[in-house]
Amino acid sequence: MDGMVIARLESHGHNFEIILEADSVNDVKEGKANILDHMPSEMIFSDSKKGEKASTEAMNKVFSTEDVALIAHQILEKGQVQLTTEQRREMLEEKRKQIIATIVRDSMNPQTKTPHPPQRIENAMEEAGVHIDPIRPVTVQVKEVVEALRPYLPISFERVQLAVKLGATDYGKCYGDLKGLTKILKEEWQNDGSWIGVVELPAGLQEELFNKLNEKTKGSVETKLLK
Repeated sequence: MDGMVIARLESHGHNFEIILEADSVNDVKEGKANILDHMPSEMIFSDSKKGEKASTEAMNKVFSTEDVALIAHQILEKGQVQLTTEQRREMLEEKRKQIIATIVRDSMNPQTKTPHPPQRIENAMEEAGVHIDPIRPVTVQVKEVVEALRPYLPISFERVQLAVKLGATDYGKCYGDLKGLTKILKEEWQNDGSWIGVVELPAGLQEELFNKLNEKTKGSVETKLLK
């Protein structure tokens, strides 16, 4: 079936398979999607190509349950996912972009205290010969990629604290960005109606936050790097 993959697990002399939407594999493995929502048939197979279902006896013997969702997750986690060449290429490219975006967002150059541009991260990955797995979670691979990059790039994962001051009419416009990009540590309202807060965020998100706050306040926001 187009757009589908088969995940297979062999255990205790039994074969178990599920059919899953190819573009959902990463989200399901990272807990961002319900596996049953992406299985065209909520069924555990012994041979999916022949349409043969796994027996309840085999499922209970190997998984100690007949719950399709629980078994499907174990098949996906412990088994192998069969990808076509095109599916593998697309998933590799998407995973590479996610890893680079995560590193840019959460890391910084400790020498300049600024984020590395995406192209610099990508170039360093090529120089270091980094291997990306199309299936393994981004969070796991980011740690490995960063370690591989250290000989080629000064990099650290740091969080910064900023003091932010917003006018009385600007707080409502900016609250969503503050809540989405930062952790608000302290906040208080001044007698003139302005809002002052101390926020914490990944160093790589500073520029994005500044751009959004400046745009929505027409440049009237005041910020100060604390640490």
